[in-house]
Amino acid sequence: MLHRFSRLEKIIGHENLSLLKTKKVLVLGCGGVGGYVIEALARSGIGTIVMVDYDKIDITNINRQIIALDSTIGKDKVDILEQRMKEINPNCKVIKIKEFIDDKNISKILDTSIDYVVDACDTVQTKKALIKECLNNNISFISSMGTGNKLDPSKLEIVDIRKTVNDPLARIIRKFVKDEKINKKIMVLSSKELPIKIEDRTPGSSAFVPASAGLLVASYVMKELIKKE
Repeated sequence: MLHRFSRLEKIIGHENLSLLKTKKVLVLGCGGVGGYVIEALARSGIGTIVMVDYDKIDITNINRQIIALDSTIGKDKVDILEQRMKEINPNCKVIKIKEFIDDKNISKILDTSIDYVVDACDTVQTKKALIKECLNNNISFISSMGTGNKLDPSKLEIVDIRKTVNDPLARIIRKFVKDEKINKKIMVLSSKELPIKIEDRTPGSSAFVPASAGLLVASYVMKELIKKE
């Protein structure tokens, strides 16, 4: 009998599709990268998605965020994503957390029931806190580095943080990993493209790079969840 995941089942098999339905993935940050991660995971049959974001959609999000439309401006990102998830996969359990996460409250959102964590947030201190918390609790994760001021999605790659180049955000996280004497692999999504120089501190963005980054991360997470069994 045909169903919404029939085409995916053809390439990963019935057992793996059934396995994905039992998995719980947390995505921190529901913007340009995170929105596409969540969408792709929902379309891949993930059973539970925890969405963490305190922000609302604004007009400057329309050029790159899958949830950003004239009709959604001013609305909470997690609420709009929840509506999309119900349309895509009503069997997916959605957990919304509308909070700004930092080192003081990050332990509240992580527990051993989570199979994978995706860091798609913009705040450096939150990224650092998430890395430490996931390592301390042995929770698998991947962290998205910078996608701003870049135009070429073909330069995106998933690598250990120590192998990143031409990524200002990754440079900060590399130093943090070194200073903290972290020896484990820290897998990240990063771009080798040289950032385009702009005149102010607010980064520019395109429709191509964040979306491609989100889809790459979602693909990586799905394959990791299957591989672990």
